[in-house]
Amino acid sequence: MTQIAGKRVYVAGHRGMVGSAIVRRLEQEDCTILTATRAEADLRDPTAVEQWFAANRPDLVFLAAAKVGGILANDSYPADFLYENLMIAANVIHAAHGSGVEKLLFLGSSCIYPKFAEQPIREDALLTGPLEPTNEWYAIAKIAGIKLCQAYRKQHGDDFISAMPTNLYGPGDNYDLNSSHVLPALLRKAHMMKTGQAPTMPMWGTGEPRREFLHADDCADACVFLMKTYSGAEHVNVGTGEDIRIVDLARLVCEVVGVEPRIEHDLTKPDGTPRKLMDGTKLRELGWAASISLEDGIRRTYADLLAGGRFDSIPEAAEGPARL
Repeated sequence: MTQIAGKRVYVAGHRGMVGSAIVRRLEQEDCTILTATRAEADLRDPTAVEQWFAANRPDLVFLAAAKVGGILANDSYPADFLYENLMIAANVIHAAHGSGVEKLLFLGSSCIYPKFAEQPIREDALLTGPLEPTNEWYAIAKIAGIKLCQAYRKQHGDDFISAMPTNLYGPGDNYDLNSSHVLPALLRKAHMMKTGQAPTMPMWGTGEPRREFLHADDCADACVFLMKTYSGAEHVNVGTGEDIRIVDLARLVCEVVGVEPRIEHDLTKPDGTPRKLMDGTKLRELGWAASISLEDGIRRTYADLLAGGRFDSIPEAAEGPARL
């Protein structure tokens, strides 16, 4: 067991959806939570990162920082997605080693797995086939992060672990239709129909691909659980064990928002990977399971959006390529 109470815990990426959820979860742990803005420590800059670690001396690190985006963003800026995410992972992991961090958890993404991996996807499916071309740049950087953790463990004995969550959603998500993931994009489109800003819900492809979704607060709880209980070289899948067709997800979102599901399919656009369901056997055997159902999670997320007025500050866009 790794004790968190009384420790100095750095959450890299604390302003993001997952990072902010980890901060909320850590508030229950009687620890000192450390964060840094880009102005305080640009994680792409190795000198800035090493100086921050030397000055703040964290005991534990949750590495949730990343440059993220949808299909259009990944396809338009492949160099940015590969370079920035490589630099973030390399700089933080190296600085954690150099400053003697007790334990680090690197947060990856289910896109690390082959496009046509056997379902549900086990951890050992990594590097067994070609990636989904629409987000391979991001995936390669995340694979490099896993391998960095394994390399520092092998060469230096560092207790660096990795967690691979499925598709995430929740407070603090991105709702810009030109760069968002599929669930927040559907939420915004349903809200636009409800408020009369759009007559229909545009959807790329057939809506037949199946995806698994995990609330960010469940993901944060799993990360804290793994920080406390897991110490192994292999990454650990984090998910619910259940998936849903995208078209059925759209209908569920419309039900939560309170609008008729007037879905307009654009069959000239790609579906993406046919299915991504994580095999969560390893995490379940360790003793953790998700507690927030998909419907309840969507209701919580939409209520949070309405209460915070989040939609008011989102750039206008009639439709966009949500990433699957």
